[in-house]
Amino acid sequence: MTKLKMLVAAGVLSLAATLPAAAQQGPMPYGPPISHEKAKKAMAASEAEATKSKWPVAISIVDSGGHLIQFSRLDNTQYGSIAIAHGKAKTALELRRPTKVLQDALAAGGSGLRFLSVEGATLLEGGVLIVSDGKIIGAIGVSGVQSDQDAVVAQAGADAAK
Repeated sequence: MTKLKMLVAAGVLSLAATLPAAAQQGPMPYGPPISHEKAKKAMAASEAEATKSKWPVAISIVDSGGHLIQFSRLDNTQYGSIAIAHGKAKTALELRRPTKVLQDALAAGGSGLRFLSVEGATLLEGGVLIVSDGKIIGAIGVSGVQSDQDAVVAQAGADAAK
């Protein structure tokens, strides 16, 4: 097992310890990769939400294997948001939960600080899962404005892909 996979596994286990019992019924399974058509719908909905609010964001959509399937950088988006958006999507996918859960655990301190040791994890709100038929088919990450606003744009895309 690679070092990254070991760290991700350790992060998942430690996160599980911080979640309520109802959330620990078992991880949602990965499903087949998101289709091109569903990814296009997700991207269109995310772009529309960002445009409506005049938010300059980068939007990254990955499939259930973590591979980039759609990307968009709206006009006037800072370049640093490109990598952050992709990191949020990958982190949500690999840890099977919205990145807000990780951000909140980190902000709480204590045992949540162990997430700082998960190599490559982007511990900022704005990464959400794309779920179909109870299975994870991908994830979407958004960056460019405040993290809670990034999450609004990401959720609009995830909802459109159902």
